[in-house]
Amino acid sequence: MNIRPNRVKQKLAAGQVATILSGTNDPDLIDQLGTLGADGIWLEGEHGGVDYADLGNLTRACDLWGMTSVVRVMNNDYATIYRTLDRGAQGIVVPHVNTRAEAEAVVAAGKFAPVGKRGMFTSRQGFGVGDYFKTANDQNLLIVLIEDIAAVRNLDAILAVDHIDVFFVAPSDLATSMGQIGNMGHPEIQRTVDGALTKIVQAGRVAGTLVTAANVERYTRLGVRVVLTGFFPWIQAGAKDLIECAAAGARG
Repeated sequence: MNIRPNRVKQKLAAGQVATILSGTNDPDLIDQLGTLGADGIWLEGEHGGVDYADLGNLTRACDLWGMTSVVRVMNNDYATIYRTLDRGAQGIVVPHVNTRAEAEAVVAAGKFAPVGKRGMFTSRQGFGVGDYFKTANDQNLLIVLIEDIAAVRNLDAILAVDHIDVFFVAPSDLATSMGQIGNMGHPEIQRTVDGALTKIVQAGRVAGTLVTAANVERYTRLGVRVVLTGFFPWIQAGAKDLIECAAAGARG
């Protein structure tokens, strides 16, 4: 057997945009979402209920549809990162990476030697794969979140760290760190987000951010190559439209 390819990494290697969906931690719903053609599923282990016991079934559901399982872990902890990969995740998202040293710690935990110091254990992604330890580093995805103003100020140093696949600018926490809690549309926040994304792209690294249908084209024109969106707003909009149409029909 060969190691399962990482669809998000394949899209990025081809210079294309990779789309990741968030909003579910349920394997049956992941099966349903598989028909939509997204490249990855965001599994929430920082703010949500994903735990190690869940990851086998969640990542298997992603595997069935060839989607990359991307898990946001709760902190930049060596054991947390490599154990999440051991449980089958194809991608790791690490919050609040504010310095070069913190970015280097992500690589150390997320990559096997000689690149990093990940514990030597065959992930379920490696079952039956004879050359797993030689190929796993090429197929796992490391994403760091740029979500504090301290990270923006240290961005040049963070961008100098090799083996980070995506530098993801997270607008909500960034706004909070700048004294604008809940106000992501503030002009200063937007300038800071755009400036960080532009710097990432100009450095030849991959930029990611949170998007909606209304702004995704603007961000991809800016050079963003990993876009994250929640699917629940689509359900809300569809439900609202159906209810309004039903009411209009009843009025005659």
